[in-house]
Amino acid sequence: MGRPSRPLLTRDGIMRAALALVDEEGAAALSTTRIAARLGVKGPSLYNYVSSRDEIIAGVSDLIVAEMDLDPTVQPWTAALDAWARSYRAALTRHPNMVPLLASRPTRSLAALQAYACAFTMLRQAGWPEDHILPIVQSLEYLLIGSALHLDHPHGTAWTDETLPPGLEPLRSAPPDFREQAFETGLAALLRSFRQTLHDLQAGETG
Repeated sequence: MGRPSRPLLTRDGIMRAALALVDEEGAAALSTTRIAARLGVKGPSLYNYVSSRDEIIAGVSDLIVAEMDLDPTVQPWTAALDAWARSYRAALTRHPNMVPLLASRPTRSLAALQAYACAFTMLRQAGWPEDHILPIVQSLEYLLIGSALHLDHPHGTAWTDETLPPGLEPLRSAPPDFREQAFETGLAALLRSFRQTLHDLQAGETG
């Protein structure tokens, strides 16, 4: 049997090529023309599999969400949230160029919506009232996305004593891992607050 006269395209292959492109060259490089070039085809060929750049972003988001792990069977529920948060942040850390794209668009990724549904179910089963569930998940996401956005930012390399006001010693003498420390501090504080809030809500119901 002869070899195909042109590369075989699949939707998954397009999304993986798009993710590799953004990882290597940044979000500005994401276009059907550039993805097609990586796959050895012409740009219009992609439209048999995807309809728009937004659909590509959603598909790439699915790939990144697949690298995250939310196990609702982990107990207690705070341990499940802790593990999910670390897995979530690790996935964003592996693909930092995608973070601004993901943060600036409404969620259209089916995998992300399924993960939300799983998290919501887990929190309901832990006893959380319905009106608290979304704020819990989103406050965690704000920490994770904010943390990932600043992972590669240089720390004070252009600052001089002349440009800094007094009283900034903690900032000026920050250790190399201060971003990791900030993440750990924020995550611990959120989980501790969640645990106490649920305790207070349940105590109010029985009081």
